[in-house]
Amino acid sequence: MELQGIAEHIKQRELELLQTNWRANPALIDDWLSADFEEIGSNGQISQRVDVINWLLNKDNAIQWSLTDFRIKALADDLVMAVYIAKKRNDPNNISNGSIRTSIWQQQGNNWKMVFHQATKRLET
Repeated sequence: MELQGIAEHIKQRELELLQTNWRANPALIDDWLSADFEEIGSNGQISQRVDVINWLLNKDNAIQWSLTDFRIKALADDLVMAVYIAKKRNDPNNISNGSIRTSIWQQQGNNWKMVFHQATKRLET
């Protein structure tokens, strides 16, 4: 798969992670998150895989997200970094300017899995 195709695939995976109702089939999370996954949240807290899975299973599935300025950079043949801006689209309680997200995805077998994620709050403008 060439880089543009990988970018589209990873962007779709990022959106699906945020918008899928994982309670319906939690076993699928193993296809998306690497066993050694970790995250640095927008609050600066480091979360392990189990914490992120708990969030995915309990998040508000009615909230829709938009991803803009999406781009990837190849770090190795089987490793890419995605950078984009994420904003909640339909949350009336959200006054945030969104966050800048960075994810590292690794091809493991025939599947791309997220191994690292970081969210950084955007300053209000």
